[in-house]
Amino acid sequence: MKFPSEWTQKEFLQNKKVLEAEGIKVLLIDTILSPIEKTDTVVYNPYELNKEPRGSVFVFYCDSGKSTLNRLEEYKKRFPLYNCISLKGGRGYWRINMSVFDE
Repeated sequence: MKFPSEWTQKEFLQNKKVLEAEGIKVLLIDTILSPIEKTDTVVYNPYELNKEPRGSVFVFYCDSGKSTLNRLEEYKKRFPLYNCISLKGGRGYWRINMSVFDE
């Protein structure tokens, strides 16, 4: 799978389901110390993130998605063994009750 620079919440939820079924870990990374309700997030900690399995997907979020998109190249350099993506719209556009179903 080729990874874009950004995923919407819907793309995140759909791709997470598909990738985890293939054995690829997908993590939602909190860069602002503000977890999103009703979903699993991991606080940005480079030391701990480097312990994740190679090939994992890191989806970084901030309040609006702009800061993480601007820093995406920095994240890619810091985590060359992982796939780094920014969450489009960030925490502000996250819909707590959104879910995806198999078609």
